[in-house]
Amino acid sequence: MSRIVIKSVNIYWKLSAPCFCYNQKEIKSLNVMNKIAILSTCLALYACNNFGQSAETKNEKSMNKVPTVVKSEEEWKKQLTEEQFYILRQKGTERPFTGKYYKTNDKGVYSCAACGNELFTSDMKFDSECGWPSFDKEILGNKVITQVDTSHGMIRTEIMCAKCGGHLGHLFDDGPTDTGKRYCVNSVSLNFVAEKKKKD
Repeated sequence: MSRIVIKSVNIYWKLSAPCFCYNQKEIKSLNVMNKIAILSTCLALYACNNFGQSAETKNEKSMNKVPTVVKSEEEWKKQLTEEQFYILRQKGTERPFTGKYYKTNDKGVYSCAACGNELFTSDMKFDSECGWPSFDKEILGNKVITQVDTSHGMIRTEIMCAKCGGHLGHLFDDGPTDTGKRYCVNSVSLNFVAEKKKKD
């Protein structure tokens, strides 16, 4: 970026140099617009570059987070049910409106069915009528990682468990709450632990 700024400043001085043969009034009238345009361009390039670096860094943090629970596919196959393996490890999708947590309204915590990583709470869940459990955010602490999914001729954001890399579902920007997010998750990818009711 510094090279771009330096190059732009050099261009500015080259454009300004011939004007030193004029008097002060002529210099002002000839160069004021050039100065504004070139300096504005430098600032715009600098700002755009910083924004791009920030977005890229944020994306890389999400994409490059390494799961801490690492097992071979054969080990996962022995641990998980056939349906869980298909969805969590082979990135499958359960049929809409069939998941056991689709209409669950009990208080509690939803965790990854493969490794137990706590992902969502019941307070984050909402009824989206899309056919799968939906949440407007995740539990704090980088519980979920994302990556671009181009399967089935679509471009979507896949969500995965940050601890084991298990496929959870997809993330959409059409949520009805303040976050504007909809974490669309397969019930099979989740386990639910109900909150213990207080005794009177």
